[in-house]
Amino acid sequence: MKTFPIALTAVLVFAVPAFAQRHEEGSRPQGGDHRQPIPERGPEPSHVQAHAPHAAEPNKNPEPDRAQQNRSYSDKPGHPNAPHVDNGRQWVGHDTGRDDANYHVDHPYEHGRFTGGFGREHVWHLGGGGPGRFWFNGWNWAVAPYDIGFVDGWMWDSDDIVIYDDPDHPGWYLAYNTRLGTYVHVEYLGS
Repeated sequence: MKTFPIALTAVLVFAVPAFAQRHEEGSRPQGGDHRQPIPERGPEPSHVQAHAPHAAEPNKNPEPDRAQQNRSYSDKPGHPNAPHVDNGRQWVGHDTGRDDANYHVDHPYEHGRFTGGFGREHVWHLGGGGPGRFWFNGWNWAVAPYDIGFVDGWMWDSDDIVIYDDPDHPGWYLAYNTRLGTYVHVEYLGS
């Protein structure tokens, strides 16, 4: 009679960790192993207006804004010098406006639109790659060329990210790194 409780205890001791380790792929429970608050929603549309082109340069092609390249994102001591989200609410660095030449895409959503899920209810585990092409759950992505410098600390095979729609830049999404609290513009490349 004593062997049954011992056997039952042994089964439970080994079974509970096995269930605790496996989460539904692509999703983590709220309050999981991320370090930064996950924003409930993406940024509000920017109200910044683009400057009108100079009359002396009517045919000039838009080029990346050189002043933006030297911009500091460290809005407070101890905050990263990269686009980030303060307290899961304020999207620091997403205020350049709809006509920002750094995020112009000739053919927005050329590879289709991402439909896998947006916001903090959908935390995705990176499966590998790098800034030029990374993936999770069979979906492929690329970091915007202008944002490559902001992903130096990303762990492409283990970080968790959350995808948000970009309200200002058609063709781009925002990938929020839950470990670092930073985000970058990303393009969906399809599956």
